[in-house]
Parts: sequence; C-alpha cells; structure tokens
Amino acid sequence: MTMKLPLPPLPSALQPKPKRPGESERVRPVDQAKEAGIATIDWIDERTSLSGALRWTMFRKVPKGTNWFYTLGSATLFAFLSQAVTGVFLAMYYDPSPTRAYESARHITNEVFLGEFVRGMHKWGSTVMVVLIFLHMGRVFFFGAYKYPRELSWITGSVLLILTMTMSFTGYLLPFDQRSYWATIVGVNINGTGPLVGPFLSDFLRGGSEFGATTLSRFYAIHMLLVPGGIIALIGFHLYLVARLGTTAPPWLRASSDTGHLEERV
Repeated sequence: MTMKLPLPPLPSALQPKPKRPGESERVRPVDQAKEAGIATIDWIDERTSLSGALRWTMFRKVPKGTNWFYTLGSATLFAFLSQAVTGVFLAMYYDPSPTRAYESARHITNEVFLGEFVRGMHKWGSTVMVVLIFLHMGRVFFFGAYKYPRELSWITGSVLLILTMTMSFTGYLLPFDQRSYWATIVGVNINGTGPLVGPFLSDFLRGGSEFGATTLSRFYAIHMLLVPGGIIALIGFHLYLVARLGTTAPPWLRASSDTGHLEERV
C-alpha cells in the first residue's frame, strides 16, 4: 500500500498576514484587488486542482552548490518562447510562395511597424537558441546528469537538440533569397548522402526529385507546425522529468556516508 506524501507548505511570503491589533478596518482598493485575485484563483483551483501540481513542480529541494550553469536550460526555454512569439508576428505578413516570399520578407523589414526589429530578434534568436542548447547539453554531460536515473531526460534533451537544428535549417530557406536558396540545396543534398534513409529524406524535404514550389511550402509547414509542436510536447515531458527526478548536484560535491549531506570534494 503506497503512502501519499503531503504537499510541501507554502512559503511564508505567500501566506496571508494576520491583522495587527488596532489596524483600521477600512478596506483599501489594493486589498480588494488582492481578494478578487485570490477568489478567482481559488475558483479555478477548485475546478482544476492545479495548485498541487504547481507546488510539486515549483517548491522542491535544490542540491547544494548549484550555480549559474543550471540556468542554461531555462535560458533555452526562454529563447524558444521568444522565437515562438516573434514567429507568430512574422507569419502574419509572410507569404510562403516562390513568387512572393522574398517580397514579403522585404516588406516586413522595410515597411511593417517594428518589422525589422521583430525579424532581427527572430533571426538572431535562432542562433542564440542553438548556442544555449549546446551549452546546456554540455553542462549536463560534464556534470554527469545523464546517468541513472536521468537517462530518459538525456534522451529527450538529445531529441530536442535535433529538433532545434531542424527548425534552424528549415527556417533558413524562408526569406527565399539567393543565399538561402543555394545553401538549402547544399544542405538537402548532404542529407541525401546518408545511409538508407538519406535519399528518402531528401525527396521528402524537396517535395519531389527537384526543388520547386512545393519545397518552400513544405519547409514552411515543417518550420511553423511540425517541429514546434514536437518541441512543445518534448519540453513539457522534459520539465516533468526534471521535476520528478530532481537536479543533479555538481560533480565537485560528494555525498557524506554518515549524514547523507553533500560535502565539497577535496
């Protein structure tokens, strides 16, 4: 028979403060707004029971010795969210057709309000996301966080790395200028040299045996729908595993055989 562990208590900063003796009974608008917000949250929580899941996810023990290296995963998540938001705004003006793609990209850059800024965020954000995910994977590897019982976290992270590279590759063609066109041809031909699945993968990306009108729309669908959907699903599962299994202590700390606490390795 399994024992159900109690939920961790709320931090003192989140608990309601008792009224002090002699405090005025006059209700301020700020207090009314707080009470309305609390009532709304209670109404939602009564019907969804999300508070237990949020406490389980957010209020958990963190091993001693964690540092800024442990923020690389959160930074990668923030970079993905930035890419998703800017990508939605760019998709409002982009036309994925061979005759209009370059003109729509030029229109976004030169004529749309803050278009150059949003497109620049999306362009350089893709590079930042790739760099961050490589740094995060490197931290996990060198800190030994891929070992038991976190092998599945490592596998999902590896798949997320592949999907991130796929999204960068498919997004490079979308401006449909000379550089992106010929670079994508080279990339697809390199994929075609892979064993067994290489030729089939190249035909799938091109939408046939040659580059054509279908190629751009296929890259756009993969970039906007297929890959982001997979990334969102895997991020959710990856975060669940991180919350479920906890965070690995730094390699320069070792567990004490007597107390079970972490001690600095000399």
